[in-house]
Amino acid sequence: MDSIFLILIVLNLIGFLNMGWDKRQAKKGNWRTPESRFFLLAVFGAALGIYIGMNVFRHKTRHRSFRIIMPALIVVHMLILYFLVEV
Repeated sequence: MDSIFLILIVLNLIGFLNMGWDKRQAKKGNWRTPESRFFLLAVFGAALGIYIGMNVFRHKTRHRSFRIIMPALIVVHMLILYFLVEV
């Protein structure tokens, strides 16, 4: 169980940092992270880190898909963790 939490911490840190990096790239007009990569990371457990990064860096906050899907995935991940811990 500890390894699952460690993996989730690392994934969320990657998601958070990637959001900050993408915001910086956007300001510079450089190559950006594809949105599909954010969603892929989020599905695998980085939704919380990406959501926090969205708000800290004020990045992708106008995208309806990010505003709806990230919180929904956070709830799904919390439910999965709850049932994993309970069993």
